[in-house]
Amino acid sequence: MLPGTAATLLARTARAQRDGRVPSLVAGVVRDGGLVWSAARGAVDEPHRDVQYRLGSISKTVTAITVLRLRDEGLLDLDDALEQHLPGTPLGDRTVGQLLSHLAGAGSESPGTWWERAPGTTLEGLGLSDADVVAPAARRFHYSNLGFGLLGEVVAGIRGRPWVEVARDEVLLPLGMTRTTPRPDGRAAQGYAVHPWADVVQVEPEHDAVAMAPAGQLWATATDLARLAVFLLGDTGDVLSPDTVEEMAMPAGVDPSVPGWSAYGLGVQVQRQDATVLVGHGGSMPGFLAGLWVDRDEGTGALALANVTSGLDGALPAGLLADLRAAEPRIVAPWTPAPSPVPLELLGPWYWGPSPYVLRAVPGGLLHLGGLGRPGRSSRFRPGPDGTWIGLDGYFAGETLRLDPLALNLATFVFTRTPYDPAAPVPGGVDGSGWCP
Repeated sequence: MLPGTAATLLARTARAQRDGRVPSLVAGVVRDGGLVWSAARGAVDEPHRDVQYRLGSISKTVTAITVLRLRDEGLLDLDDALEQHLPGTPLGDRTVGQLLSHLAGAGSESPGTWWERAPGTTLEGLGLSDADVVAPAARRFHYSNLGFGLLGEVVAGIRGRPWVEVARDEVLLPLGMTRTTPRPDGRAAQGYAVHPWADVVQVEPEHDAVAMAPAGQLWATATDLARLAVFLLGDTGDVLSPDTVEEMAMPAGVDPSVPGWSAYGLGVQVQRQDATVLVGHGGSMPGFLAGLWVDRDEGTGALALANVTSGLDGALPAGLLADLRAAEPRIVAPWTPAPSPVPLELLGPWYWGPSPYVLRAVPGGLLHLGGLGRPGRSSRFRPGPDGTWIGLDGYFAGETLRLDPLALNLATFVFTRTPYDPAAPVPGGVDGSGWCP
């Protein structure tokens, strides 16, 4: 990293620690597969990359990974009702996918004592009731810590051992995150609350959240959190397939309560910062704030770990990424010729009725269909079985595209080489009088 870039990042981090009155703060930037820059401010000693902080809700990303491993092994489906894997809850008719994306209508917190500040209990001890269902399924985004506690129980039931053990053995250790643990272990920061009107601090409690652990239990170092960023950037270490990580990052539930554009995928938050889409998660627990965000287009990530209940600017990681993007933008790989995945005569202009579209080959052996000269429905397609193509994103995600020299067939739509080509199988037929002035 250039010295000027490092100085800019340090200046932003130092200001965030001072203005947020944070007892200690560790920030870092990820690029080229690892942590390329980090800094510590306040009461934290070297090596600052090896001091544990509580991650809070970043733990949900790890929980989601354990669930998606089960899905990829065929042991559950995202459309499975919770009742199939965890009988006896008032949310039994809600699906696994809805719980992962906060669309299940589950209560934001578990019933009873404020779970973040009191010793935890088992699922039975929570005593769930119909009051823990606060919205209809798939009706609206409603962030739910309780939902991720239930997902941890699903993982434990299928694997036959506690979620924390599954997360350790199937996610953390395979990724090399050896300093990520359910309780502080070794060098760890003390959590504090800072008085709102004076520069004094008070120790915050720490405990085992038990059934709610999958929602916010984990502690990690900057080095380990950087490895999770690398995972989200595509180096999955065979813990999940890169395609599944892409699926995690696809927005599902939209959060209308925040400024700008913000959504939730499967265990990750997805938000737009100007023209940049960031994927990651924030976290908070009594005495701690954390953030981890990656820019998948730039191949970069940023993190922040603080031992304070409130005060730290949650936009610090995004600000670090913006600084890096401005100072050292990614130099893209050179364009080189590549074979077309389909015959060239199938590419070029097509018409959906009178609307012009263009089918083109794009990097990665994919096709792209989009409006020509004007906005239109747009999607990329990957090869499917029997010469078909399957939509990856946009309006036609999941739909099947069939190619023919005379017509493209896509979700009952027929694209023709000329507007309403009378020689093509246009639904409804073509008026015999043709185009008239």
